[in-house]
Amino acid sequence: MADKEEISTILGGWVESNTEKYIEVLVNNAGIKDDVLMMWMKDEQWDSVIKTSLDGFFYVTRAVLNSMLLKKYGRIVNVVSLSGLKGLPGQINYSAAKAGVIGATKALAQEVGRRGITVNAVAPGFIKTDMTEGLDEKELRSMIPVKRFGTPEEVAHAVGFLASAEAAYITGEILSINGGLYS
Repeated sequence: MADKEEISTILGGWVESNTEKYIEVLVNNAGIKDDVLMMWMKDEQWDSVIKTSLDGFFYVTRAVLNSMLLKKYGRIVNVVSLSGLKGLPGQINYSAAKAGVIGATKALAQEVGRRGITVNAVAPGFIKTDMTEGLDEKELRSMIPVKRFGTPEEVAHAVGFLASAEAAYITGEILSINGGLYS
C-alpha cells in the first residue's frame, strides 16, 4: 500500500483489464504503526507510516474513483483511528497520517456526493488486533467507559452499514468506535 507503482500495476491493471466490471465499495484499511517520540523518530519511520496510510488512500481511491463516477454510485469507507481524531503521544506519524485521511474523507465527500458516491470513515479505538497486542489491556480498559476493548467484528459491522445502500444519506462522517473513550 505504500508503493504507488505497485498500486498502479496491480489495481490499475485490474481496472484496465476489467472494463465490464467496477468496484462499488472500497474500504481503505491500510495502516501500520511505528511508535516513538518525535525527538527520536527517524525519517524512515515517518515516511513508511505516512506512505502506507495517506498515500495508500490516495492512490487506491484515485484508481477506482473514475468508474464510480461513471456509474454514479459508490461507497468509500476509510478506516482511520482514535489517534487521528485526538492525537496520541508517541504516534506523531500515525496520528498525522490518520488525521490526513480524515480531512481527505470530508473533502472527497463534498467532491463526489452529487454523483451518488458516499465517503465516510470509521475511527476505531482499542480493538483486539495485532496492533494492540503489546498494550496493557487491563490498564487501558479502566479508561474506557464500556470497560473492554472492541472486536474486529464490531468495526466490520459499522463498515458494512456505511458500505450499504441504506447509508446513502450519510457522507463526510467519521464514526467513532471506541467504547466511549473519546468523542
